[in-house]
Amino acid sequence: MSVRHALLALLSEGPKYGLQLRQEFEAGTGEVWPLNVGQVYTTLQRLERDGLVESDDEGTDGPQKGFRITAAGEKELVGWLRTPPDLSSPPRDELVIKVLVALWVPGVDVHEVVQVHRRYLVELMQQWTHLKEDAAETDLRFVLVVDAELFRLDSVIRWLDAADGRLRRAAVESPPRVPLPLPKRRRRVGVRP
Repeated sequence: MSVRHALLALLSEGPKYGLQLRQEFEAGTGEVWPLNVGQVYTTLQRLERDGLVESDDEGTDGPQKGFRITAAGEKELVGWLRTPPDLSSPPRDELVIKVLVALWVPGVDVHEVVQVHRRYLVELMQQWTHLKEDAAETDLRFVLVVDAELFRLDSVIRWLDAADGRLRRAAVESPPRVPLPLPKRRRRVGVRP
């Protein structure tokens, strides 16, 4: 998530104070992603350093210092909105790593690992669905965030199902993996043993 660009977007509406930006960020994201006020001010300092925002010239930091977006900040924001994120490499996903590691650990039933996580994800989907039903008519931003999360969780569950099926087929089709012996240490030329 780009807090930097979210703050630029909020400032594109007009000048604001740091605490106001924090409150509007949280409200604008359906209050799903809390934001530390220290992170707001650190990000604003970097944006100011990079010439993307300007602050009041009072030289004071804190809740009374106002910020506004610059022309360079507007250009940066528009460029960011129109540039697709780099999805060319898969993210380092902890669940994928857990399934891969479960294959390495002797005595671990990888299918059981998959099912434990699958059940948990289904429960999470049910919780998000109930929250969405409660807010469906009052908070469009929250509903959009929940929809995104439900789609993400659904895709993870589908991946777990596909992985479980692939692992079961692989267990039937191939004999158990026998560890290869370690290669013998080769003597290096010109080095005394």
